[in-house]
Amino acid sequence: MAAASSLHVAAPAATPRVGSAGPKSASAARSVRVARSGAAARHGGRLVACAAVATKADAPASEAASKSEGHEVLLFEALREGLMEEMQADPTVCVFGEDVGHYGGSYKVTKGLADMFGDLRVLDTPIAENSFTGMGVGAGMKGLRPVVEGMNMGFLLLAYNQISNNCGMLHYTSGGQFKIPLVIRGPGGVGRQLGAEHSQRLESYFQSIPGLQMVACSTPYNAKGLMKAAIRSENPVVLFEHVLLYNLKEKIPDEEYTLCLEEAEMVRPGEHVTILTYSRMRYHVMQAAKTLVNKGYDPEVIDIRSLKPFDLHTIGNSIKKTHRVLIVEECMRTGGIGASLRSAIIDNFWDYLDTPIMCLSSQDVPTPYAATLEDATVVQPAQIVAAVEQICQ
Repeated sequence: MAAASSLHVAAPAATPRVGSAGPKSASAARSVRVARSGAAARHGGRLVACAAVATKADAPASEAASKSEGHEVLLFEALREGLMEEMQADPTVCVFGEDVGHYGGSYKVTKGLADMFGDLRVLDTPIAENSFTGMGVGAGMKGLRPVVEGMNMGFLLLAYNQISNNCGMLHYTSGGQFKIPLVIRGPGGVGRQLGAEHSQRLESYFQSIPGLQMVACSTPYNAKGLMKAAIRSENPVVLFEHVLLYNLKEKIPDEEYTLCLEEAEMVRPGEHVTILTYSRMRYHVMQAAKTLVNKGYDPEVIDIRSLKPFDLHTIGNSIKKTHRVLIVEECMRTGGIGASLRSAIIDNFWDYLDTPIMCLSSQDVPTPYAATLEDATVVQPAQIVAAVEQICQ
């Protein structure tokens, strides 16, 4: 009952206009939102979205994303496109964070938005994560749709009280009187010698908070689609971005699209083993997959994308086909996403497993500064190849 009350989908309430860009009223913004959702539903072969809930049309969206058309963007530019489009369409969308204004954010996701929408909608804050995250929660309660940027995900540990006790729970503890349509986003993960405090993976910290959704982007296509869906959601959503993926380039459609926040992506169909991964590890897995194919194996690779809740429909259908599972994550082994995912698979698909589930995770140590030691703490492609060979013996 509590979980059901914490997560909800409903029409946004009317709110005062903020800033100077976008439609002249919140009701106009809602009309734009409905019209855009209808247009998205007419795009055959792509995810059909309304209120951040999507279903599949006849063909996979790929991320197929009409490669013959569209435009090439880097991942951070795709995030900015999604944020800009939502701000243009809905005057209640605003951005809070350190250096998000005229500096454009530490990784330039908000570059140019302050000039377009003004300082009230793209608000530079002091270095006070607990305060501006709490301000985002309050703004969401009053009808705005804030996007809070953590300059580094590790810094959001300072805002953990606001995220856990207020952001995730207020809808339930207020008896449904308040909604918190808040997006918390920012860079995380092991970078290139950023040191222990700047290499945090907070998925495991946030996964137990009731009422909170979590997604992780891995390509420019899904970064934009997840950003737009997260902003439209009536639930608080944490969007994890990996610091090493911002400069990935991909062609994305010119027309508008969103993705489902609860849906995994089939990256590579296969028959012999199901490999479940997300974020940066998607690329380590695909590198290992090339070696595995040359050795005669046929791995099925799924980017789970939704870290909470898991897309057990997609995951289960794969397990029923391959009967073997390997989880590859950059999160820590103890209490990580992999541990929760393994538990969910055992609870739901035990009878379909022919071998024990294997999980490759980062080591339970602070991330070293030295490059060679840093690499040794996270999963490498050779380890993935060895694990698949062991599973498939």
